[in-house]
Amino acid sequence: MELWPWLTAALLLLVLLLQLSRSARFYAKIGLYCVLCFTVAAVAAVVCLLRHGGRTVENMSIIRWPIRRFKYLYGLRFEVRGGQELEVDRPCVIISNHQSILDMMGLMEVLPDRCVQIAKRELLFLGPVGLIMYLGGVLFIDRQRSRTAMTVMSDVGKRMVREKLKVWIYPEGTRNDSGDLLPFKKGAFHLAIQAQVPIIPVVYSSFSSFYNYKTKLFTSGTIKVEVLDAIPTTGLTVADVPELLDTCQQAMRATFFHVSQLPRENGAPAGPDAQASQ
Repeated sequence: MELWPWLTAALLLLVLLLQLSRSARFYAKIGLYCVLCFTVAAVAAVVCLLRHGGRTVENMSIIRWPIRRFKYLYGLRFEVRGGQELEVDRPCVIISNHQSILDMMGLMEVLPDRCVQIAKRELLFLGPVGLIMYLGGVLFIDRQRSRTAMTVMSDVGKRMVREKLKVWIYPEGTRNDSGDLLPFKKGAFHLAIQAQVPIIPVVYSSFSSFYNYKTKLFTSGTIKVEVLDAIPTTGLTVADVPELLDTCQQAMRATFFHVSQLPRENGAPAGPDAQASQ
């Protein structure tokens, strides 16, 4: 029995389905994205082991290169302003908003040298993705055990000063596509004050014009990235954490509305007011 007619018919049906169904196109693109991530992670893990022999922040440059190419496949453009702030040769804490699984592309687009991320421990068990994160020096935290998490963060503070590391944290703590920022958690601000290093906020515009999980929208689009001026923490103490958190969140929220060209929400300024508040 010939298989080619059946395979051809199945392929034609698949193409027709992708043309007629937005949901099918959405899941096909997400599925391809996941396959690409796992494939790139597996290949990059081998390269990292051959080149550096194990876990080191230097592996991030190997991981960064292929992921930056994903944007061409998906028709995405990044417009980055203030990127030079991230290239300064000093330890710092970088904070940014967190919207979807596509954030990895945005992260790699501006990721500076000698920068590691803080991630939840569950990601360590994602097969080759978890392996490449480990090899790249990603720091894993068990959010269910606050005492262990605090110990890890304390060690991170000492390491980042000693090794001149930059640490990237999503202060919202989870993905958020609500069109606003979630309340920030305090970990990043405790870390910056403990290490007496500056905080650099990075804001990505809303993905809603080209990506929406609820409506199964996934098309091409432009992502604006705004790197704000570094906020110093020299001389600050734990008592200053709430004020520092509020300062960063207000600046990032105003910038988010501005670069996303969204209207005022919950009293947050958009447009020129947002720019002035930076």
